[in-house]
Amino acid sequence: MKSHKNYEIEIKLRVPDPAALKQKVARLGARRLRRVHEYNILYDTERRDLFRRGRLLRLRVEMKAGRRQAPPRHSNRHLPGLLTYKGPAATESRYKVRQEVEVPVRDSAAIEPVMQALGLRPWFRYEKFRTTYRLPRLRDLHIEFDETPVGAFLELEGAPSAIDQTARLLGYSPKDFITASYWDLYVQERRRRGKPARNMLFTRRKK
Repeated sequence: MKSHKNYEIEIKLRVPDPAALKQKVARLGARRLRRVHEYNILYDTERRDLFRRGRLLRLRVEMKAGRRQAPPRHSNRHLPGLLTYKGPAATESRYKVRQEVEVPVRDSAAIEPVMQALGLRPWFRYEKFRTTYRLPRLRDLHIEFDETPVGAFLELEGAPSAIDQTARLLGYSPKDFITASYWDLYVQERRRRGKPARNMLFTRRKK
């Protein structure tokens, strides 16, 4: 939920059965707005100064989902994007609460030389397919169903009361709330498999 100070309040929920989850969302009367293929790049200094201070700088490019395609290469794909800064997350909360500032970018390829000039480099790339829903009676609640290389997740963003109510109606309780980032979830999964963490990308294009 964006306030006048650009703060977001959100959680993730693990989705072991996507088909069942979609049925529950439909029974709540949620309307599907869109489904996109996201390609994200996190930027930082060589010493990961932003990461060590709990900050994030991300460039996101969205493409239409539904056909096989390679991830966009920003050196030759002049697509619009969204540049996002996120501040440190609040501690001792069952929600992830942090400052968020978003800036639309007309040409994502033009960002790379700016980042390099500032001493920032790509350090983590990840992609996912995101389906967006809205509930008629909770229009300020953002409901995002994410299909990622490390599993499916439902992201709820909005007022704590709306998050709690919707999660409960979907069969979740506060103990199910996840405040970890996709980087954290990816690292956990790679460690579980005994493999190094690189980039969270699909090995085969999803449709």
